[in-house]
Amino acid sequence: MGMDDRISTRIDADLKKAAVMVFQQLGITEGEAIRMFYAQVNLQQGLPFELSIPNRETIEAMNEGEIHAEALPTYERFSDIRKELGV
Repeated sequence: MGMDDRISTRIDADLKKAAVMVFQQLGITEGEAIRMFYAQVNLQQGLPFELSIPNRETIEAMNEGEIHAEALPTYERFSDIRKELGV
């Protein structure tokens, strides 16, 4: 399979810089990362991650959580949550 096609796009400079730092830590180039993304799109026949728009109920719950954040319980351990739920 020859590599004879090109992609050209504009991207936010800070986003690119942050992504390149991750690629460097992974030991891959930007081009390799893009080729991996395209390979995964082809393999999965869709985006390799979930994309969704929250429904009205989810948006309301998120807003409620932000408004009443100080009233929400906090836990130090998962076992504390289980104990409260009786699980």
